[in-house]
Amino acid sequence: MRNFILIIRRFFNLILFVGLEIVCFILIAHSRTLQGDDLVSSANTAIGIAYQKQTDLVYYINLGKMNDTLLSENVRLRKLVDRYTTLDTLRDTMVHKALTNTDTTVHIVKYADYRYRTAKVINNSVDGINNYITIDRGAKQGITKGMAVISSTGLVGRVEYVSANFASILSILSNKQQVSAKLKDGTFKSTVWDNEHPDVFMMKDMPPELKIKRGDSVFTTPYGNTFPADVLIGRVAKVELNKKNGKQQLYLTPATNFRNLQYVYVIENLMSEERKQLEELPAKK
Repeated sequence: MRNFILIIRRFFNLILFVGLEIVCFILIAHSRTLQGDDLVSSANTAIGIAYQKQTDLVYYINLGKMNDTLLSENVRLRKLVDRYTTLDTLRDTMVHKALTNTDTTVHIVKYADYRYRTAKVINNSVDGINNYITIDRGAKQGITKGMAVISSTGLVGRVEYVSANFASILSILSNKQQVSAKLKDGTFKSTVWDNEHPDVFMMKDMPPELKIKRGDSVFTTPYGNTFPADVLIGRVAKVELNKKNGKQQLYLTPATNFRNLQYVYVIENLMSEERKQLEELPAKK
């Protein structure tokens, strides 16, 4: 108690000054004067700014959790899309059989069943001849070599190397892999990366009679055993006629922004091994 009294006596003038200032501010704020209105307005502005900064800080801290939530929600939605695609195929089959008066017994052949895993990109290259992407998921999280990788906007590549907790993805920005691609009318051809221009793919020797215009979408086909069908690869940026053979050459802009890639989905085809074994049978004979 004695120390408290000594502190009061030592800083009495300062305490008295601060107390009087507070009383003055309160009296001015409660008075209906121009100064009072200005003081209240300034205080409200300062408080508003403080609350806004607090909200921004909390929002920034929670960004990681929000990203994880969004990725999980996207996985759920992709599974729903796969399910409804199967249901649409079943419906179309039943309608066709009913209209043609054929046997209405429906036999469903399921050629793919996908499992999605989210992953964060921790390393990425775009300027090499063969570019790789490192993610923070590996064998312990169920990642294996050959799995397809996509982003929220389009195709990314396939898993090439796997360790316990990490995996390396061979990007489609690579001379090592060509992707089977199709236009909206079903015409298919392989895409080739133009390594002189990191943001350009090509589809060569397209039939000259095809009506292709800028902005047309190009998707993956179901013919390969690596990538799911109907994943967006890119869009036509330029159509050029090759005068040597009279065929069209398409230049595509990739759907995925590889220069700002942060999160990806690793796709496991649960029926891939069965299909692979079946397709290898003719080669063994």
